[in-house]
Amino acid sequence: MVDKSLNVDEVDTELQTQPLVPEVPNTHTDRAGELLDYIKEKPSPLLELANQSIVSSRQFNRDMVVQLCRLAAKYELNPIPVQRPLTGKILISAFYEPSTRTRLSFESAWHRLGGDIMSITDAATTGIAKGESYQDVAEMLSGYGDLVVLRDTNEHAVYEMMESLRIPIINAGNGVDEHPTQALADMYTIFKWRKGLIEYDLKPKQRARIGIIGVPDRMRTVRSLLLFLSLFPDSWEEVVIISDAEKVFSDGQQEELEERGLKLRVSSDLKKELPKLDIIYINAIAWVGDSYEEHGMEYRLDRNSKLKKNAIILHPLARGEELSTDLDKTEHNWYFDQARGAVFIRMALLTCYVWLF
Repeated sequence: MVDKSLNVDEVDTELQTQPLVPEVPNTHTDRAGELLDYIKEKPSPLLELANQSIVSSRQFNRDMVVQLCRLAAKYELNPIPVQRPLTGKILISAFYEPSTRTRLSFESAWHRLGGDIMSITDAATTGIAKGESYQDVAEMLSGYGDLVVLRDTNEHAVYEMMESLRIPIINAGNGVDEHPTQALADMYTIFKWRKGLIEYDLKPKQRARIGIIGVPDRMRTVRSLLLFLSLFPDSWEEVVIISDAEKVFSDGQQEELEERGLKLRVSSDLKKELPKLDIIYINAIAWVGDSYEEHGMEYRLDRNSKLKKNAIILHPLARGEELSTDLDKTEHNWYFDQARGAVFIRMALLTCYVWLF
C-alpha cells in the first residue's frame, strides 16, 4: 500500500544532503605521515625477519618493531604500492578458528602487495577432520604455497606444523597462547598516537600510563601485547592490569615481564584507575577450544566513563557490551584505526618475506 503522505520532493532533498560515502571515523592517516617522518629508516633490523617464521612476540626486538611501524606508516600513506613485491607468490590462509579482522586484513595485505591467496576457513573441510596430523598437512602445504598464515584453537598446532613445514608460517592466533601480529597492530596504533614513545630514556612526564582490562593468563592478545610493551619499558609510567580474576597471570608470566623492565600493577577497581590512564586496552573474550570464555564483563566503557582528556581506547574486536557504541564518534575511539592499521603493519611484515624468495 502506498503511503500518500510521503512527499517525494522532501525525500529527494534529504537524500541529496546525505553523503554517498559515510565519513570514516578517526582514521588518523595524518599521524602516519608524522610517524614516517619521525623515524629514521634503518632496513637492517627487518632483514633479520626474512628467514624466520613468526610464532611469538618474543622473536622481535625494539628496532624491528620501530622499523615495522615506519614501513606500515609508509604503506598507510600509499596502500597500493607501484612496486608489488609479492606478485606471483601464493599465501595459504588457514583459519581453523573463526575470524573476520585477522583473516581479511592478512588477505588484504597480501593482495595489496600483488600476491594470490588460497583460503581454508573451516578445519572440517580438511584432512584434519579425518585425523590427519599437522605434520602431514604441513608437508602438503609446503608444495602448494609460499607462506602459511595459521589460526587454530590448538595452541600447539603452529609448532607441530613447523616440524615438517618447508615454507614460513605466521601465527595468527593459537588458542590462549599468543597473537603477535595483533600486538604489532596495537603498537603501531600507540606510536601513531604519540610518536615520542619510541624514544629511549623518557622523562616521567613524557611517559604514558596504560590500563589493560583483561586477563593475561587467558587472553592471547593481552599476552602478546605485554611482551611488546616490555621492549619499551621506559615509555610507560606503569601498566595496570584491571581484572577481578582469581589468576591474572600464568606461571612465571609476571616475573618474565618485570625482568624485561615492565612496571606492572594489578587492580580490580576500574573507576579508580580510569581517570589516570592515557591508554585503555579492553578485551572480554578468550578463545578456548571450539568456544570462548567471557572475562570481566562487569567492566564497561561508555560516554559516561570518567576518561582522561585525550585518552585513547584500544580493543582487538569483536566487541560486546564492554565497549559501548556511543564512544565511536568521540576522540577516544582509536579502536577502528587500530583495526584498519592492522592491514598496513601486516603489509610491512609480509614485505620482509621478499628476501626469502
